[in-house]
Amino acid sequence: MPVAAVSESGMSDQNWQIRPERAEDAPLVELLNAVSFGPGRYAKSAYRLRDGVDPVASLSFVAVDGANLLGSIRFWPVVIGMEPSLLLGPLAVQPDLRGRGIGIALMKHAIGEARALGYPSIVLVGDEPYYVRVGFARLAPGRIKFPGPVDPARVLGLSLAQPNAMLTIKGEVRRARIDHPVAADGAAVAG
Repeated sequence: MPVAAVSESGMSDQNWQIRPERAEDAPLVELLNAVSFGPGRYAKSAYRLRDGVDPVASLSFVAVDGANLLGSIRFWPVVIGMEPSLLLGPLAVQPDLRGRGIGIALMKHAIGEARALGYPSIVLVGDEPYYVRVGFARLAPGRIKFPGPVDPARVLGLSLAQPNAMLTIKGEVRRARIDHPVAADGAAVAG
């Protein structure tokens, strides 16, 4: 999917494309996440839900300009209460390219794919002013509980299948499955 990156001034910078993440992209995506979020990322509640689980391959995308990785997005299968959902993240863009629309374009593309594949909802922990631009809204405090401490003002959700479905979801966020035999403690698997 070719895309024109747009700077904050509204001017198109250059052409780049969004494509599915490939196996050979994984080391570059991991490096981008390390640069973007640092080593403290592993202590966050969202990482507990990712440990031992592979991202949803059909919803892992990268933004590239030729051989250069500009950004990436991944989703993880989770269950909230008894409802299947997706956990968005990490969404990462090369630090010197932020503000050019790459992250928003990656989200719009991936959300469209998730909707087409029949996923009911997406949840994340993030900055509301940024994610509201693609339809996310803050969830009522206490409706869903992440494994470990999370600022309730940063828990956001997006209904894909039915309007406002996220408003009725309630419960603990757990991994939907375990893909690797060694998984972190602290994030239960849905039973």
